[in-house]
Amino acid sequence: MPKMKSNSGAKKRFTTTASGRVKRKKAFASHILTKKSQKRKRNLRKSTLVNEADESRVKRMIGA
Repeated sequence: MPKMKSNSGAKKRFTTTASGRVKRKKAFASHILTKKSQKRKRNLRKSTLVNEADESRVKRMIGA
């Protein structure tokens, strides 16, 4: 049986934490920033965790 291939796109977007959760960046922070408030843009800079419902799927994609 050949080895499983990890998803290259997912590898670049997700990282695992020490406790085994999956970290991700927030969306909507790349362009059309003029209409967004400073508070909203500041909060989009922070990273967050992947939802528990999607965690197992993402882990399988990144090979963790």
